[in-house]
Amino acid sequence: MDVYVRLDGQSDLSGQIYRQLRTAIHDGLLRPGDPLPATRELSRRLAVARNTVGVAYERLVAEGYADSRVGSGTYVRTAGLPARGAAPATDATGPGLRPRALWAGLSPWAAPEVTGPVTAAYDFRVGLPDARLFPYDVWRPLIARELRLSGAGAVGYGDPAGHAGLRAALARHIGLSRGVRAGPDDLLVTTGTQQALDLIGRVLLEPGDRVVVEEPGYPPARLPFLAQGAVVTGVAVDAEGLLVDAIPPDTRAVYVTPAHQFPLGMPMSLRRRTALLRWAWRHSAAVIEDDYDSEFRFGGRPVETLQSLDRGGHVIYVGSFSKVMMPSLRVGFLVAPAALRTALRTAKYAADWHTAVATQAALARFVDDGLFARHIRRMQHTYAARHRVVVGALTGRFADLAEPVPSAAGLHVTAFTRRDHRGGHGCHHVVPGEVTDHHLDGRRSSVTGARIVGQVLPDLVERIGEFSVRRVHGQHRQQ
Repeated sequence: MDVYVRLDGQSDLSGQIYRQLRTAIHDGLLRPGDPLPATRELSRRLAVARNTVGVAYERLVAEGYADSRVGSGTYVRTAGLPARGAAPATDATGPGLRPRALWAGLSPWAAPEVTGPVTAAYDFRVGLPDARLFPYDVWRPLIARELRLSGAGAVGYGDPAGHAGLRAALARHIGLSRGVRAGPDDLLVTTGTQQALDLIGRVLLEPGDRVVVEEPGYPPARLPFLAQGAVVTGVAVDAEGLLVDAIPPDTRAVYVTPAHQFPLGMPMSLRRRTALLRWAWRHSAAVIEDDYDSEFRFGGRPVETLQSLDRGGHVIYVGSFSKVMMPSLRVGFLVAPAALRTALRTAKYAADWHTAVATQAALARFVDDGLFARHIRRMQHTYAARHRVVVGALTGRFADLAEPVPSAAGLHVTAFTRRDHRGGHGCHHVVPGEVTDHHLDGRRSSVTGARIVGQVLPDLVERIGEFSVRRVHGQHRQQ
């Protein structure tokens, strides 16, 4: 591999090479077993005699940093090296560059402990699909085919609006399944919901504009608007959804999850949806509709989208494959009124030019060939069974501890903990999903969400039940 070595002047060239390679080994940039550049190649790049490099290598070998293998080269020693991590490029407390002050409050949401994997046996984090159920055997040939085409030079830079085949497939899918009125030109493919919201903010908002979000609501949705200098205001929800009458009159955009309110789970009533559209028309405001997991419906009539009811061109519809397939796919989309189309396409180009072309093309085939619809049907059956187990446990064994919020869709169930039994979970094998950070003011909510997990649910219900009984009777012990 290439190793960066910088020579200063003409004195002690071997020593300079030795010290920089030793530092790279100490800092872990050159790992045990890694080959050092061939002496002939490194001397050519540094414009020094080959013997100069050879002397540096001999010193590394003599001091135990490297091993020389006859006919093979010189390698970093695999054992006995001092362990030392890489030093920071600059002192974080020194007088260097600093981010804008607002990022200090936003950064915790992107911390590794929030976004990283977990090792607990039972993962109750809200809104995550069961990645074990994704049809990897079907997906691999599709993505492999597109990567082969890329390798053959058949794919260059993509259209910022997205792969034409995927936009056409998505327009058909959401038209049939959700009643969304859109053609391929109305869609823009994004790198997930977060980018969709970021692009909408770039196109619509001036610094200081007000954006209303549901309270409680989906915390990451606030971040793009806050980062763009908007004033984000929480408006309460009730059993029918967002309280439209409480929206401040100077609001520029309203972000809602009408099909399955996040995190509580109830749908927005038709009366409230109609009121919101009338409000948006009167105030020339945008309504951002996040239809994040409406594909998983377990009963009752489907909730009409705001976009399908909108006649004034005020609704921007946002969808994602993170909940339906897997979050790491990082593909979403938005449907916007025609007046915003060019600006959104330009904003997408400015942000990252386009979403990964091979992934888009494979996803287009996945949707067009009926594989996506088959996957959704399978997941609906699986999640419906898990939904019944969770709701049955909450209304049965845990009836004296929690009261579930009525919900017939989505990947999570939310319950109000009863006042006498509120407290920490204390079970080390369970990762809880608590709606504690879903309020703008950070106050603690009495709501807990539960991800609908796998076939271990009956066993988990039994274990949590035993734990809860011990807790109530003062016999708590850690599991």
